[in-house]
Amino acid sequence: MRRTHNGMAAEDLAGVVWQKSRHSNANGTCVEFAALPDGDVAVRNSRYPDGPALIYTRAEIESMIIGVKAGEFDHLMPLVPGP
Repeated sequence: MRRTHNGMAAEDLAGVVWQKSRHSNANGTCVEFAALPDGDVAVRNSRYPDGPALIYTRAEIESMIIGVKAGEFDHLMPLVPGP
């Protein structure tokens, strides 16, 4: 695998396993994550699997996940009715 950098083609990240949320919709509207061999995490738009990938450190991803769990980004999505 080539040296990773933000904006590189996701297809150049050969051998990584992309994962999306179980809550993604049938239209493929989701964000996918892949652990990279150096410990970083790649993120791509599932609608454009060969498009650009953004590369983040594990610490950056951890901070984002903690913020999501704490509700810090709830204002970015419309209210979704509960089950």
